[in-house]
Amino acid sequence: MVVWKWKSNYTTNATSTYRPKIILDNDWGIAGFIPIFQALKAGWDIVGIVSDTANSWALQTGLHALATLQVGGLGCIPVYRGADWPLLNRPGLYRAWADVHGVLAWEGAFAPENLTYEALGNDPTSGDPDRVSRAAFEKPGYGYPNITFVPDITAVEFMVQQVRKYPGEISIYSGGAFTNIALAVRLDPTFAKNAKELVIMGGYLDVNLLQTTGSVLLADLQSDINLMIDPEATKIALTADFPNITICGNVANQVMSTQDFLDEIYEVKTPYSELMYKYYGTEFPFWDETAAAVMVEPSIVKNSTKFYLDVDTSYSSPNYGNIHAYQKALAPTAQPLQEVNFIIEIDGDKLKERIKESAQYPPTCASAGDGA
Repeated sequence: MVVWKWKSNYTTNATSTYRPKIILDNDWGIAGFIPIFQALKAGWDIVGIVSDTANSWALQTGLHALATLQVGGLGCIPVYRGADWPLLNRPGLYRAWADVHGVLAWEGAFAPENLTYEALGNDPTSGDPDRVSRAAFEKPGYGYPNITFVPDITAVEFMVQQVRKYPGEISIYSGGAFTNIALAVRLDPTFAKNAKELVIMGGYLDVNLLQTTGSVLLADLQSDINLMIDPEATKIALTADFPNITICGNVANQVMSTQDFLDEIYEVKTPYSELMYKYYGTEFPFWDETAAAVMVEPSIVKNSTKFYLDVDTSYSSPNYGNIHAYQKALAPTAQPLQEVNFIIEIDGDKLKERIKESAQYPPTCASAGDGA
């Protein structure tokens, strides 16, 4: 009989008196919980979890976060509902852009509304952002959450308040769109500079040829839906004066999910290893998990570079929402761009160890309070 217990092999800079603080902003899904556990098991203090609109609407993705936390008794972690709508972009605008420049392999929340598809257990797309697909919670068996969002405060207000409360201490993790972060930057001009850092999943460079070769799935692996769902917010966030910005785009494709690895995870049976085994699938890399690993365990990085970054916000451009890189000598001078860390290679074996450990020996509220 396998005993489900708490353990950690992480090395961390956390001590008994100080735990790094983090806010995790993501478009959470059925098997999207691993970044939360990576932070907890590395000894980090999760100040809060925020939902955003990217793969689906912010309400649905936030409910997935609540439901998966509830599975393991982690309702002690507060969850905040993020902004429903991108700053300017809308499904109709996206469709008009796609008619001119070509559709994205994965359209996320902007895919056409399909109520039949939702009834089969898939998340809502287009239509009303307040619409909830309850079948998507019954499908994995964890049901609609009984715990709720923190009331009477928006995700953006929460983020601004916490960064003001802990200046220089809070890392911002972004695994989805940047709408909440951009709104926080605009609401409080000190938000970015008073955060500790911003680490993102997304920001692909030089992948256009790969988008033309092979299957539509391969093109999907090279597309930047997290950035393209809200290009204007992406521009605001990635040109804001965060002390450090780390980009995990191309590198997030380094380690693919495989059936052998999912089988290995399920050798220790917990509610979370079962969700990974049944619903993570073998078509995609460990995108969000890679960015989380880079944030909480920087020693996992084997190669990186630095450059200045801009975001294409020209609606008439086929690169709308994508990043563009500059060396310092050639960077634009009419706008303030930030130098970013662009991760090129990580220790893939170590990443897999962390993912497996997170699913097999997940934390609880009691253990999370003590660090990893």
